[in-house]
Amino acid sequence: MKAKVTWILIADGATAKVFEHCGPGKGLKPVDDLMFEQAPLKAGEIMADRPGRSISSMGSGGRSAMEYSSDPVAVRERRFVENVAEQLERKHQQHAFDRLIVAAAPTALGDLRPAFSKGVRDCIVAELPKDLTNLPTAQLEGHFADLLPV
Repeated sequence: MKAKVTWILIADGATAKVFEHCGPGKGLKPVDDLMFEQAPLKAGEIMADRPGRSISSMGSGGRSAMEYSSDPVAVRERRFVENVAEQLERKHQQHAFDRLIVAAAPTALGDLRPAFSKGVRDCIVAELPKDLTNLPTAQLEGHFADLLPV
């Protein structure tokens, strides 16, 4: 019987890595073509222009700054994790993995859930709301010991 292939997605809003576990004693191996990274930017670096101004229709006709309708950093991070979810969907359609474990920073995990297709969601065996993107590969396996076959 062929061992089930488990993929582990580790992500935050700017970095995502996928590791593969092919069975007991095999350890975790990075999936080379599934390492994503975007430079983290602050809102001021994304929005070069200041927000517009509006004129008050009441009173002395004062002007006030308009507010942005969304947080550009959050929008950028959401688009990033949506791209990661699309790549996982492609690999799922190619039957590259049987099971998926997702460990992501809480905000990224919240953005990933609706971005996953039904097929990918059905493969998810566990979710961990943790940012493990900065851990060395050797230390990652300990976080998934209860979820991976030994």
